[in-house]
Amino acid sequence: MERRRSVPDVIAGALFVVIGGAFAVGSLSYSLGTPLRMGPGYFPLAVGVIMAALGLAIVVKGLVAGEDITFGAIPWRAVAAIVVAVVFFGFTVRRLGFVPTSFVAAFLTTLASTRVRLLTALAVAAGLTLAATLIFVVGLQLRIPLWGPWLGL
Repeated sequence: MERRRSVPDVIAGALFVVIGGAFAVGSLSYSLGTPLRMGPGYFPLAVGVIMAALGLAIVVKGLVAGEDITFGAIPWRAVAAIVVAVVFFGFTVRRLGFVPTSFVAAFLTTLASTRVRLLTALAVAAGLTLAATLIFVVGLQLRIPLWGPWLGL
């Protein structure tokens, strides 16, 4: 019986181990506390250890019971749209405000798919903007201006 190795699983698992390990190591510079009185480093340590353990399980699965996976063409349109949306949001949220920046970022991200029509993209962007505003600005009370100084509002 031939064992197959899944290189994507091994790489993804290794990334999980590295990121989880970095969180765990970084959390050690904070006070851990006890399970009943958790310090600021307790939760990042727990998340880092769990993430590293899951990554290790993915690596083992990739080495033992891998499967042949062929990669298709890279969807460059989607990659570009998502990168542009994230960069746009980061650079303009304080100047345009949360509502217009969220709408444009959601709209650009929705257009990453070739199957989405313009009207659907506008509806999704409006819905995501409303949900994000309710969650982050109203619910979590983040101090982000809804409308920025560039709009004169």
